[in-house]
Amino acid sequence: MYQAKDFIETTQGLLFAVVMAGVEAGKVRCFLRYIQIDQHWQKVNTDIANQYLQTNFPQYLFYSNQLDAELHGVELSQIVSHYSPQKSLQSLLQQLPSDQVIADLQQLCGLFAEQAIDLQQIGITGSCLVGLQNHHSDIDLVCYDRTEFHRLRNVVQSLIASNDCQDLADADWLEAYQRRNCDLSLDDYIWHEQRKYNKALINQRKFDLSLLVPSQSVNQQFQKLGMIELQAKVIDDQFSFDYPAEFLIDDPEIERVVCFTATYNGQAFNGEQVAISGQLEQDQFGVKRVVVGSNREALGEYIKVIYG
Repeated sequence: MYQAKDFIETTQGLLFAVVMAGVEAGKVRCFLRYIQIDQHWQKVNTDIANQYLQTNFPQYLFYSNQLDAELHGVELSQIVSHYSPQKSLQSLLQQLPSDQVIADLQQLCGLFAEQAIDLQQIGITGSCLVGLQNHHSDIDLVCYDRTEFHRLRNVVQSLIASNDCQDLADADWLEAYQRRNCDLSLDDYIWHEQRKYNKALINQRKFDLSLLVPSQSVNQQFQKLGMIELQAKVIDDQFSFDYPAEFLIDDPEIERVVCFTATYNGQAFNGEQVAISGQLEQDQFGVKRVVVGSNREALGEYIKVIYG
């Protein structure tokens, strides 16, 4: 079973991040994240990934009818390695650390275990999952249980209070903001992020927590209706940290906002008025939603609290 946050490697040595569970038209829906140039691995953004595949491996450019979106797709026969976050984390926790990143990961998970967090429900994704971490790498953790994830957020808050972990400093927030390249001001970005408690520092290394719970709507199909901007009140935030994140809103025509980029996970809470910019979509039953994060950078798309 392929899930979002997994990685796969192809016969050509390309590393893709899985973006949707399951397969469509016999292909795993994913996005190219690492390529080898002169025998060195390089992380690539959306534009470079698309250009690279167009030039070298156009067979991996994939149009998803289900999502009405251009992404990447890899046939099962082309997959030589499947990297599972949960299995990889358990393996990394049981071995001597190979570098400081893994040492910090083990220390962090030790702090979580002391607070009775079930580490079997946690996985490691990103560069550590595929063994491409370097001295500057972040630690990207994914939790597979919603209740445990929110317990983790409370634990992070308490670890910051006890100084076992630290809140991001100004320079860290600026680096995170520049990496995200989102359509918010720096002050707005920091204000929204600081109340989520899904990221902090351990030994000056940033770690992030994300939530992945199996979706119940994998067979839905959507049609894009164009860009839209609106304001609405959030009336249900229980899935706001999921992947994809969902916010039910009080708009008379649009049922929900769905977010595929981590920038806007947990962005708003119940009762808050938000400004939204994204792609309006409609499913096969006529139910409308707004998608924020039609690509990783989500340029021109946002969720922003106006007032509580």
